[in-house]
Amino acid sequence: MRDVDTIVIGSGAGGLACAVALAQAGQRVLVLEQHEVPGGWCHSFRLGGYQFSPGVHYIGELDEGGGLRRVYEGLGVSRDLVFLELNPDGFDHVLIGGERFDIPKGRNRLEARLIERFPHESRGIRDYLELVDRSAKELGQAQKIGSLPDLLSLPWRARHVLRWGLASLDHVLDRHVHDPMLRALLSIQAGDHGLPPSKAPFALHAAVQAHYFNGGFYPMGGAQSLPKAFARALRRAGGGIRLNAAVDRILLGENGAACGVRLAGGEEITATRVVSNADPGITFGRLVGLENLSTRLRSKLARTRWSISGLSLFGATDLDLADMGYDSGNYWYSRSTNLEASYDFSNGSTGLDDEELPGLFLTITTLKDRTKKAKGHQTFEAFTFVPFGGFDRWSDSRHGDRPGDYVELKKRLEKRMLRAADKVVPGISEHSVFAELATPLTNAHYVRSTKGSFYGTEKSRWQLGPFGFGVATEVSDLWLCGASTLGHGVMGATASGLAVAARILRCSWRDLLDQRGPDLRIYPADDPSAWPPQLRRKRRSADNALARSAKP
Repeated sequence: MRDVDTIVIGSGAGGLACAVALAQAGQRVLVLEQHEVPGGWCHSFRLGGYQFSPGVHYIGELDEGGGLRRVYEGLGVSRDLVFLELNPDGFDHVLIGGERFDIPKGRNRLEARLIERFPHESRGIRDYLELVDRSAKELGQAQKIGSLPDLLSLPWRARHVLRWGLASLDHVLDRHVHDPMLRALLSIQAGDHGLPPSKAPFALHAAVQAHYFNGGFYPMGGAQSLPKAFARALRRAGGGIRLNAAVDRILLGENGAACGVRLAGGEEITATRVVSNADPGITFGRLVGLENLSTRLRSKLARTRWSISGLSLFGATDLDLADMGYDSGNYWYSRSTNLEASYDFSNGSTGLDDEELPGLFLTITTLKDRTKKAKGHQTFEAFTFVPFGGFDRWSDSRHGDRPGDYVELKKRLEKRMLRAADKVVPGISEHSVFAELATPLTNAHYVRSTKGSFYGTEKSRWQLGPFGFGVATEVSDLWLCGASTLGHGVMGATASGLAVAARILRCSWRDLLDQRGPDLRIYPADDPSAWPPQLRRKRRSADNALARSAKP
């Protein structure tokens, strides 16, 4: 008898969603996580006495009837989750070439605001947003195809995706709008998938843009609240999770099927099947072994391009950012309307010279969740794209014991990131009381992402949908989930985990979401007076700490 029914490698959003759904269906499930905390890109960590969440800055589709909300309530994890809604008048603040535009909640409000700013482009704005909306809905329907009649109706049901989906975002914008600033505003959220407008398939960008049509939300307690809620649900259903349990090898039986894993310490655990939340490079290249793959799959892996990587700055400031007019919304900065510059920069020979950074994403986490102030300071996180190649020469060095030239480079890049953050919050570099920089090598160490990628595989034209990696693999009883399969981000990864569970259990997604969890609790991030009493007390405690720190 096997030790468990299913082993899940990795506790990211996809792996945990799959594990919870299988355990709730009665399977014996074990999740193995190499890190000391669960979550993958959804984990949180503490540095210098402050908490940071590197991979979750906002989530969409949590409004009434939203797709991700149905998942959280359907799996029952909603009982352990609270979300804070980012400023509905501007959950994304865009700063381009000295101008500012606030992206509001609601497609109609966004359309009206854009038309007010660009009245000469009114028809193109309406047509473009309508195409985004229709395409995103068609993509959602396409994932639910389960019968031959559904398949035969695809050319009609997904006609907009079939016509425009693989065209570049630039090409679609060319057909609708022309103003450089407008094009930049409609493209700025490309940072959420990591491809420039000239290269991003329209289907990819439409899915991301529509994901936030009904606002952005942040988990109270930081990103770690997500894996914690899923881990509780997993244990309630009888499943288990082990931390500091790095998998060294996926075991294959005499018939070539996955039948368990061997841990880094030598322990072997048998299972009927294995689900890997690691990316395909790690799963096939390291855990299965190239020698066990077909020529076709080895060739595909060799051709695979990985998504963009970047620098992540985690900091704290003694500035009273709320008093200065900042709020829970994200801040996107671009030096000019030429958004391609940020991506050209990241694909340069190094991208690490002394020139000014062309773009930056900055989020003030203690204004998203006002209970998280520490030492009376506000915390912030900032990100910019850089190439992995600029760090490749240190790939074989050990985390925590990198060579001196790497440490010196990090110090220089940290200063450049702070100078760029000054473009969003003037003076923040001088008022930084803590700062720590993470590089692509940091990503590779903590979340085991190939080449430090932010979004798994690059979702370019020939690596998207049927051209990318599916959840089923050529190795019997081995499944894939996570950002490199159906989609990236919390929503995409979660959907991939449910897709695997549905395939294993031979049921529909709807059958998996039968736990009838309580309504998801959502409160306004910028109005703590609307919070329930126990949360208001936590906020007041944090504010009192801030006030004490400001006294001479």
